Amino acid sequence: MIVLMIGLAVEVTAGVIFRYSGHSLVWYDEVATVLLAWVTFYGSALAVLKKGHMGVPEIVRMMPLGPRVAATILAQVLTIAFFLLLAWAGYSVMEVLATDYLVSLPKVSVAFVQSVIPISAVLIVIAQVLVFPDVMDEALRGDIVKAEELI
Repeated sequence: MIVLMIGLAVEVTAGVIFRYSGHSLVWYDEVATVLLAWVTFYGSALAVLKKGHMGVPEIVRMMPLGPRVAATILAQVLTIAFFLLLAWAGYSVMEVLATDYLVSLPKVSVAFVQSVIPISAVLIVIAQVLVFPDVMDEALRGDIVKAEELI
């Protein structure tokens, strides 16, 4: 994430400098868009690992033990199922885009650019599985923590 963010900052700064000097870089806008998308998708996977996504823990926290555990398991299963579906759909889209290339960088495949979707979806599933024991422990204790309380 740090490398992507630094790369995005350097790329946009270079684009602005070149534009003001009268020698605009043809590709900088398209590359900035791609890098921003990558930061968003890979950052989401990192947020899952740090349990930093939005939620409504107060509702789950107020539930009795049985429904609280059931709601926690259901939420985890649905989240994993959704991102497995997204990974499959993202991979399917990559096959369709295999012959397309970026307009400003004709040697860069659109499939490479869009690979962020299935890769980040798999990373999110892995992160979800890794945090599952902690989430279940919190549900069993009734000590479900808000993301902002982790900071």
